[in-house]
This record gives sequence, structure tokens and C-alpha cells, in this order.
Amino acid sequence: MLEKALKGSNKYWIWIFCLLGVIGIGALTYINQYRVGLGITGMSRDVSWGFYISQFTYLVGVAAGGVMLVLPYYLHDYKKFGKITILGEFLAVSALIMCLLFIAADMGQPVRAFNMLMHPTPGSVLFWDASVLNGYLFLNIIIGWNVLEAERNGVPTAGWVKPLIYLSIPFAFGIHTVTAFLYCGLPGRGFWLTAILAPRFLASAFAAGPAFIIILSFIIKKVTNFDAGKEAIQTISKIVTYALIANVFFLLCEVFVAFYSKIPEHTAHLKYLFVGLHGHGVLAPWMWTSIALMLIAILLLLIPATRSNEFVLGITCVFVLIGTWIDKGLGLIAGGFVPSPLHHVNEYIPTIKEIFIGLGIYGIGFLILTVLFKIAITIREEVDA
Repeated sequence: MLEKALKGSNKYWIWIFCLLGVIGIGALTYINQYRVGLGITGMSRDVSWGFYISQFTYLVGVAAGGVMLVLPYYLHDYKKFGKITILGEFLAVSALIMCLLFIAADMGQPVRAFNMLMHPTPGSVLFWDASVLNGYLFLNIIIGWNVLEAERNGVPTAGWVKPLIYLSIPFAFGIHTVTAFLYCGLPGRGFWLTAILAPRFLASAFAAGPAFIIILSFIIKKVTNFDAGKEAIQTISKIVTYALIANVFFLLCEVFVAFYSKIPEHTAHLKYLFVGLHGHGVLAPWMWTSIALMLIAILLLLIPATRSNEFVLGITCVFVLIGTWIDKGLGLIAGGFVPSPLHHVNEYIPTIKEIFIGLGIYGIGFLILTVLFKIAITIREEVDA
């Protein structure tokens, strides 16, 4: 089926070459990081995780969000998701590959990853995080490819695929739950030391992932003959609504507990993020923007007239993506490290080189996503014809 990706319009190839250009810039910048070291980043002794790990955390959520299509379609036989479920599975594949690449970039020396294979440590949360991430990646590759192959040949999906589909559902919840445990298992970081961190991660994942699928569906509908169906899109938008409300509610719970208890180790991080601390507050405008975008998105999603308008819904989903990305892709990591356990404020700002490497990884992810979607949509069009 890979040959389907080698045929396309001029716009398709222009998009491919643009992505290759972005990947090339990122690769050249990464070569510089590999030679010089992580000193080219904005990380420091106080902030040892930065832009790379924050993007990893966000993309784990995007990957987990695909289960919101798989679960209704396979467990509850919701036929309206029949056309779009494969897109959620392939989105998870590209998002997980980006996750692993961001981890490799953060390690400085990627060969160190082999230590986990050569010397496994089941007592480490990091070991289990690597296990569920790779497991969920391979499950989605196997499931998506076999389902698409069966559809192309006009035959039922092989019986052995169904148990893998059911297994992928707890894996989807597991990848973000275990990722949350990486943070809330660190007792010296008050911002992360909360049992509600895993539910917060899952809520934001089930908002961002489906919102991204809606945006992709609108783009695909514009450039191809593929239409996911209005009813399916509206159902997904309701999932985004409930998940986003839960995400904001969990955040407000964190704020209430921190300030009602008046524990400095908890309040200091929130003060830094939203109003600044000791004269430092570079992230405050970003965090207020995140809150504003998520609240506006909730309002637009709750009103049936705006939710049913495709243009407004597309803009709303962009708000959801940006709002949750700022919250998890910027504020989560910096908010946990600043201030330090000694209450020193050493702000973190990603460097241009970090951003270039990050864009290169996103370029790889979107290239994989483009190729997989091209194959899936071409086969769907052939089957429909």
C-alpha cells in the first residue's frame, strides 16, 4: 500500500518538500547539539527538563486522544466513527514517533536509550513509560495497517486483530497515566505533587486529540473527496467539550487546594505562572492566554449554533489546541521547576536552536502523518468508487 503515497498532486508534493526542508533545518541544528551538547539549550541546573520534554508530554496526550474514536466504534458499535477511526489510529502513530524523537533529543546522547534495554529496571516509572509508549505505537501500527488492508481487499478484519484493538484501549489510558506518574512521583516538586495530575493529563488529552482530528478532517475534506460525516464531527466536538470542561475544572481544583491550604511549596509555582514571582513572570501572559482560549472554546462548544458551524468549530478547535499546548507545552514543565526547592527563581526560555530542533521533529511527525493519511484516504476513495 505504500505506493499510494508516491502519487499525488502538485500541492501534495509541495507540502512534502516543505516538510523535508523543515526536517533538514532541524537535522542540521541537532547535529550541532550532538557535537556541542545540551549547552545550546536554555536548560540549566535548576531547570533540567525543557522544551523537548514539554512537547513529549503534550504529544502523548494527542496520541492518547485517539482512543476517543476507537472506544465508541469498537466497544459500543458506533458506526458513525467508521470512516474516521483509522485517522485517529494513524494520528497516534505519528504523535508517538514524535514523542520518542523528543525524548532522544533531550537525552543528548541517544545511545543511552539502549541502557534501558540492556539493564531493565521494573522499579522505575521511566521503564514502564517506555514500555507503554512503544507498546501503544506498535499496536496502532499493526491494527491500523491490517484494518486498512482488509478494507482494501473487501474482506473482514482478521480475528486476531480484535484482541489487539481491545488491548490498545487500556494502553491509551496507560501512556498518559504513566507519564503523569513521572512527574507526580517527584516529592521535591510541589506543582506536580498531586494525585489529580493523571486525570488532568487525560482530560486535556481527550480534548486536544479529538480537536486535532476535527481540524485534520476539515483540511482533508477541503483537499480531497473524503468526508468524515457531519454527525461524526458533531459527536467528536461534544467529546472535546466535556473533556475541556473537566480539564479546566481540575485546574481550578488545584488552584483552590493550593491557596486554601497556603502551603508555600504549592502556591509559589502558581504565583510564578500567573502573576510572576520575585520580579520574574515571563510565562504569565502565556498562561492567561491559555485560560482565555480554553474558556472561549468552552463557551463556543456549549452553544449548539456555534458548535454546528464548521468554520466556527474549526476556529474553536484551534483555540483548544493552542490553549492546551500552552498549559502543557510551556507551563507544566517550567511551572514545576520554577521556583526551585530552595525557592530560587531561575527562569527557562527555549533557545532558537531548541525550537529549530523541535520544528524538525514536528516536520518528521507531519511527514509520517501525511503519508499515512494519503494511503488511508486513497484506499477509502477506491473502495467507495
